[in-house]
Amino acid sequence: QVYLVESGGGSVQAGESLKLACATSGPSYMAACMGWFRQVPGKQREWISSISTDGRTSYSDSMKGRLTISKDNADFTLYLRMDNLKPEDTAMYYCAARVGPCLNNGDWYVSPRSVFWGRGTQVTVSS
Repeated sequence: QVYLVESGGGSVQAGESLKLACATSGPSYMAACMGWFRQVPGKQREWISSISTDGRTSYSDSMKGRLTISKDNADFTLYLRMDNLKPEDTAMYYCAARVGPCLNNGDWYVSPRSVFWGRGTQVTVSS
């Protein structure tokens, strides 16, 4: 059983930072490539960042330069730090995990049934 529980969302002003967290179980953490997505109501879920089991990272062009993905091997937690937030970053942010490659956006859609999702954490950025 894979569980992913996001936290750290909230309401901030433009220009501020947030650090999201995604708690998971040890076996899931060790075996999975993990990432972050976001979704605005009425729009498709958007991939924004991934980190592989050996720590390689990747970022979407839309948020590159403002994101830092990391993970803590001690407590099996995935993080996403977001800097210089903008009102257009307002969305629900989701943590995801899959066994296999995930550094490229397309990797997540190779076998959708093999992707596990958290329930999301809301980020609201006001101008």
